[in-house]
Amino acid sequence: MSGAALVVGESLVDIVRGGDGSTTEFPGGSAANVAVALARLGRDVRMATSWGDDERGRTLADRLAADGVALAADPHAVGHTSTALATIGSDGAASYEFDLAWRINEVDTSPPTPVVHTCSLGAVLTPGCDDVLALLGQLRGTATVSYDVNARPAITGTGPELVARVEAVAALSDVVKASDEDLEALYDVADPLVGAKRLLALGPAAVVVTRGQHGATWLSSTLEVDVASVPVVVADTIGAGDTFCAGVVDALWARDLLGAQRRDALVDVDRAAVVEVLAHAARAAAITVGRPGADPPYHHELG
Repeated sequence: MSGAALVVGESLVDIVRGGDGSTTEFPGGSAANVAVALARLGRDVRMATSWGDDERGRTLADRLAADGVALAADPHAVGHTSTALATIGSDGAASYEFDLAWRINEVDTSPPTPVVHTCSLGAVLTPGCDDVLALLGQLRGTATVSYDVNARPAITGTGPELVARVEAVAALSDVVKASDEDLEALYDVADPLVGAKRLLALGPAAVVVTRGQHGATWLSSTLEVDVASVPVVVADTIGAGDTFCAGVVDALWARDLLGAQRRDALVDVDRAAVVEVLAHAARAAAITVGRPGADPPYHHELG
């Protein structure tokens, strides 16, 4: 399957506060991380996102350009570039405080794409999320839709309104990725597979549940496949889930499982292929976890 992936969602600057109180700024944002990760894995990528006409916005533009990510929309749709203040705990995990505005300008949907990916805040934060939902509805007739829940209760809150927005996107998706923490925030369940089954019932071919160092599970109507995480010395977890998503998309692409015409094949994918897809994504995520900030691996680093 040829063509460029289309990634739709937020770009922002991660301001990382270390244990000593120092701060360092890294270009990031869940969707931007996925776009960069896919590009580094050797895929052509276009992105619809937004940032301000300011120094941080120029930093984000430079980051995408450096990895060959093309813009599918004019990014100057907001008054200032969004930020996420990430505080790193003793275990390397990051907690976030956001200063974020989200909307997108008109998206150029030509040429046709085999896959459109959306995620996190861009999929649920108004007013831009309404445009994202409409775009997914427009494109799913020809493209695979990939969605990473990546819930951020610090800015979206929790409760019925968030659940409704997440489920609306999941209902248009073919592959949904959600962490155990996402599913607990959405559904208040101790067993993440209970929440995953609720998302699966909305129509995706598969829901992928990630559990950090405890691995990941592919859940479909016929399969439940577990894959272990890759052991690594953790620098921080920024961008790990985003890289995992890019790894899943990349591996499905390599197996000719993208595009609406391959939807039945994706539903019927066998266990051995799923293991390979999840293992590829886990290897990519482990490299990101092993270095500071959202710094996804290049294709040659995966061996």
